[in-house]
Amino acid sequence: MAKYARLRQRVSEALPEVALCEAPAAADEELLLAHDAAYLQRVVAGALSAAEQRAIGFPWSPAMVERSRRSVGATLAACRQAAAEGVSASLAGGTHHARRDSGHGFCVFNDAAVAARAICRADAEARVAIIDLDVHQGDGTASILRADARVFTLSLHGSRNYPARKTDGHLDVGLPDGTGDAEYLDALDEALARLRGCFEPTFLIYLAGADPHEGDRLGRLRLTFDGLRARDARVFALAARLRAPIAVTMAGGYGHDIEATVQVHLNTVAAALEHWRSSRPAAANVC
Repeated sequence: MAKYARLRQRVSEALPEVALCEAPAAADEELLLAHDAAYLQRVVAGALSAAEQRAIGFPWSPAMVERSRRSVGATLAACRQAAAEGVSASLAGGTHHARRDSGHGFCVFNDAAVAARAICRADAEARVAIIDLDVHQGDGTASILRADARVFTLSLHGSRNYPARKTDGHLDVGLPDGTGDAEYLDALDEALARLRGCFEPTFLIYLAGADPHEGDRLGRLRLTFDGLRARDARVFALAARLRAPIAVTMAGGYGHDIEATVQVHLNTVAAALEHWRSSRPAAANVC
């Protein structure tokens, strides 16, 4: 999508303090933390059925495989950098509809699920909360991780939006069409309080979708730029209270005006930079 190239350009221009780096490709070993070996082989070999490609939403190509690997690799790199610096971001990612053995909704591999399990594999004491604030429910993430005691999935999403059939995660909050800033932020405050009441994370993965914005073609919610800034601020404030590293992915965004979508994402990166400035004197990084 054009928004990714445009976002990288805007970050480079508007936030020169942010260090940009090329996303690595996730290895098979990493993808297998969350995905079935037979599914991975079909993706790599170009053996996806027509039905599987329709579920994903675009046709197979070598470039699709490479991009999907790098989307996961960027989130893994952001998590490693966040562990070292406190915060980092991927300028893509948030592919939360991909399931263990299938892709859906323009998502081939599930970067948040892979990253959460990678964090837990690297640190026996780690407890990861995935805070999914894309407008669509993180059904794939929920299906992969719902039995993981060391991972908690929170999804705040449009109740009538995709997918039509939701998959229960650890905490799911559906919002009615037309929800605006005040109602959304109240629901988010309650959801974050509930998360803290039953789970004490040591690491946060934040899916900061731009699609709750009022100008989004697919979102159905009515958040303003200010409302989305307040949303981001709440998540970074939680990370600060927990003293937990936070890795951010951009997730969805399908505005009638691409510049509005890019602005929402840019505001999130700027909030991440401000969080870093207030926490430690080192270089902020995105992948």
